[in-house]
Amino acid sequence: MEKQIYNEQTGIRYELQGDYYLPCLKLPDEEQKPIGILGQRHAKYLKEHHKVMYYNLLTSCKLTAYLADIDEQAEEMFNLLVKQLSQKEGITEHLKSKNPMLWVQKMNNIRNRAEELVNGSLINA
Repeated sequence: MEKQIYNEQTGIRYELQGDYYLPCLKLPDEEQKPIGILGQRHAKYLKEHHKVMYYNLLTSCKLTAYLADIDEQAEEMFNLLVKQLSQKEGITEHLKSKNPMLWVQKMNNIRNRAEELVNGSLINA
């Protein structure tokens, strides 16, 4: 028996594995992009709650690009919300120098609210 055969109709090469010919399939190389914590959280959410979408993106080699895009959008949204909420509530550098503990409390409150909004609208959606 031949070690490898080529099917001209399908254009697929097969390799002998034991008693069976299995197709030699290779996914195209996926561009490597850094995925931050928010993108990783979204990947976990997709894997647990939207398995079909997760595996469709994975097998089409679009998962990394998709998660990097979601991560970038989430970071931008988070930073914008923190900036807007701190301006709205009048949290300034003057307060930071005058009463640092109060500034930290207010900023932590704002960051937590912004994170909840980002999680609800992008990460767990």
